[in-house]
Amino acid sequence: MKWIHFPLHPDTPSEGRSLQELFAGRDVDVDAMYQRMKGLMDDEGLPYGQRTHTYNSRLAQELGIWADGQAGGEALHDALYRAYFVDARNIGDIDVLLEIVESVGLDTAAAREVLEGRSHSTAVDADWERSRAIGVTGVPTFVAGGYGVVGAQPYEVLEQLLEKVGAERRPD
Repeated sequence: MKWIHFPLHPDTPSEGRSLQELFAGRDVDVDAMYQRMKGLMDDEGLPYGQRTHTYNSRLAQELGIWADGQAGGEALHDALYRAYFVDARNIGDIDVLLEIVESVGLDTAAAREVLEGRSHSTAVDADWERSRAIGVTGVPTFVAGGYGVVGAQPYEVLEQLLEKVGAERRPD
């Protein structure tokens, strides 16, 4: 699997934005949206918390690209997920990001250099352009063989996507 980053709400300020403000005037029931997602996540045995805010994920995306080149770096993606979707932490805050880096055993000094120097900004820009080019409109989006599935979906939907592109089932 390869992570391709997407600018879901790139205009979100560093301190975040309340979900009520984000969805104002769009006829969105934030509590109903949470209940739907919580049910889907519970069905799959995945943790999911109740957030009140959205946060800018740009720096987390840059950090994720850096982590992909580090031994054990894949753990950062899971830790960022937990921080944002379970613990409702601000993943746009450098101090929070460095705590997450430390929690998965990656080099915090190197991570600080990445974040302060914005050394992976161009790579995120390229990901954003690629996501636009292939028509990504939401997260998560899963793409395989030119087909895509948008949004949180049951396992069976992802299984169908892979079968559609000819993936062979591994023996249990």
